Amino acid sequence: MPLNISGAPHTMSEVSIGRKKEKCENCTKQCNKKQSEEGINSLQEKGVATGEVKESTSVQQVLLSACLSCDGCVSEDEGQRISQQNLEEINRVLALNKKCDTSKHKILVVSVCPQSLPFFAIKFQLDVPAAAKKLCGFLKSVGVHYVFDTTVAASFSILESQREFVQRYRRKHHDSNAMPMFTSSCPGWIRYAERVLGSLVTPHICTARSPQQIMGSLVKDFFARQQKLTPDQIFHVVVAPCFDKKLEAVREEFYKSILEIRDVDCVLTSGEILHLMEQSKVTVEEVDSAPLDHVFGETTDPGITRHEGRGSEGFLEHIFKHAAKELFGLDVQEIVYKTLRNRDFQEVALERDGETLLQFAAVYGFRNIQTLVHRMRKGKVPYQLVEVLSCPGGVQYFFEQEDFSCFSKRSLFCSPSLHLFDPKYSKNSKMLKYFAI
Repeated sequence: MPLNISGAPHTMSEVSIGRKKEKCENCTKQCNKKQSEEGINSLQEKGVATGEVKESTSVQQVLLSACLSCDGCVSEDEGQRISQQNLEEINRVLALNKKCDTSKHKILVVSVCPQSLPFFAIKFQLDVPAAAKKLCGFLKSVGVHYVFDTTVAASFSILESQREFVQRYRRKHHDSNAMPMFTSSCPGWIRYAERVLGSLVTPHICTARSPQQIMGSLVKDFFARQQKLTPDQIFHVVVAPCFDKKLEAVREEFYKSILEIRDVDCVLTSGEILHLMEQSKVTVEEVDSAPLDHVFGETTDPGITRHEGRGSEGFLEHIFKHAAKELFGLDVQEIVYKTLRNRDFQEVALERDGETLLQFAAVYGFRNIQTLVHRMRKGKVPYQLVEVLSCPGGVQYFFEQEDFSCFSKRSLFCSPSLHLFDPKYSKNSKMLKYFAI
């Protein structure tokens, strides 16, 4: 659930942040440094050229791109927890299992996000289902006990988001924060909204947990009880396409202080898993295929499923269809997107007899998010729901999946270098059909 941060300024022509030292860990100094490096001209303003804020009400512009590529607001403790989410951590658990008594072994569980699978399909030169089985086979060969697909968790997240949207819509006339609802499983956007935009946006963010954290609860709670294990006996790793998912895993609300455990112990990017394969010095051909496990214990091969919709598990489309049926009794079979500013700013409308009943938008990338925020400040957002992702193209771009450098280099990750659906990268038509958007 997002933090309810208030007091964000509403008067700047750009996205901005109230520069108050007491509000953020080391934020003032780091933001000044970052803006100086990026050449943001707000540093030239009188009284702040030295990087010191002389008045508590001083305000400077902080663009979304600068915010997400900077670790200035990461506390020392938070930064340490993020730095521990790496290959060394999983290798430590694997080594411990080989040395210690079996009663002290950690059950190693890996949950794979479906958005990561096309990356491996391209690297392995296989279709997605075959690549998933190769990935599963490799992970089990190095000592992983269970490999799950997080699509089941996405289903729960979608259901909860659908329920919340209908509730918000029905109270929109007496709750000014009900609409629009922002849906997103993008940690970068959530952090930016909390730290910079504050009460302008945070009350509008859907409170449903992300698929990653729902999967964490399923593994550490339901699956643990099913296997007669305690949560601390399980080491849960998530393979995700985005580095920022590490940041999500260390949030305080996902830490159970009584048990001293986290729902997700470690997040590894797709690129880090590929690096693990390289460390193991095995080729794809040498790896035996293995079916993925099912968190609910079915004995048959569950296969790989994928939600219909665009590149973010299809939250917008699922909520749109559900709302059309639940609120207006209309069955929507096909959703038609209308491109506005560019392909990363599109809208969907539900009409009946010339009347617009619902209007949703998909907003991806820094520039489009800034446009959206400007409209929010002016009270000119016509949408009931907006799906927001920080990266252009949403999770269709896979540059991040190859990089496993530190948090402070995230600005590099935002440049798309590989589009999954570019024909020159897609030798297998089955993969295109499987992940068709």
